[in-house]
Amino acid sequence: MVRERHPSTRSEEDRRELIVWAVACCERLLPLFTAAAPSDPRPREALDGALAFAGGELRIGAARKLAAACHAAARAAPDRPAVAVARMCGHAAAVAHMGSHARGIPYYTRKAVPPAQADTEDAWQRAHLPPAFADFVYPDG
Repeated sequence: MVRERHPSTRSEEDRRELIVWAVACCERLLPLFTAAAPSDPRPREALDGALAFAGGELRIGAARKLAAACHAAARAAPDRPAVAVARMCGHAAAVAHMGSHARGIPYYTRKAVPPAQADTEDAWQRAHLPPAFADFVYPDG
């Protein structure tokens, strides 16, 4: 019996490509977290781990642990932008497990930045997203 993959998962090759985009998006906003919680390394560690997954150097289980650590960092974060960035980094690392976590990147971006900056970040993210994933990450256009 052949096991069918759910469309939200995507292939491991797709997730490796998609995770690089997710990390790039997060790195643009990571300073919002580090300014608010300079002694908390968990989001940075998760992004580094995500890139290690993309390069074949980290397994899915380890990436999931890094993602969970980001969500713990979000619960401890002192302000709304820092919370959103920590969650965003968690979703970036979780792309290793399931591609649909990439959809959390634009969602948490809008929570992290002021409305005047949200359109700029959205445009940057869309411009840098590999075209093969446009409908997957932005199913509503």
